[in-house]
Amino acid sequence: MTYRRPAWDDYFMSLAKIVATRSTCDRLRAGAVLVKDRRIISTGYNGAPPGLPHCDGEAGHKMEEGHCIRTVHGEENCILQAAALGGSSTQGSTLYTTYSPCYQCFKKLVVGGVRRIVAGAIYRDSTIAEACREAGIEFALYQPDPAWLETASRIFHAPIEEKTAAK
Repeated sequence: MTYRRPAWDDYFMSLAKIVATRSTCDRLRAGAVLVKDRRIISTGYNGAPPGLPHCDGEAGHKMEEGHCIRTVHGEENCILQAAALGGSSTQGSTLYTTYSPCYQCFKKLVVGGVRRIVAGAIYRDSTIAEACREAGIEFALYQPDPAWLETASRIFHAPIEEKTAAK
């Protein structure tokens, strides 16, 4: 079987899907990766702020108007992590996210200077693509390469090979 190196969108969206597995809100396990110049600036997933109770634990969901407000969304966590760690500007960055951002997150991405959003699926608000166009942000719905998906599946099912150093 021939090895298949992923395209950049496949690579970063694969990482966003893995990041989503850390989510602590079981209503929607979402993940995001913020990238600039093909380098990861930050990652984020849906979850309570550090030190506060998680939704999927004993605390449960804190609901307001049909939304759980206990969690910080993955997109927000990306922007906030980049700010907290410093050293990298989010201006001109690309966000890879498993679900399209809600409008509240979208506004933060605009202010943060994100120039491209790649979403795995549309989440609730189908007008977000139009809002992106209005803000000068390129919006793309992720289209996975089937050959990459096959390769990724093999990678995750295969054991890690032991290699010896060349002498």
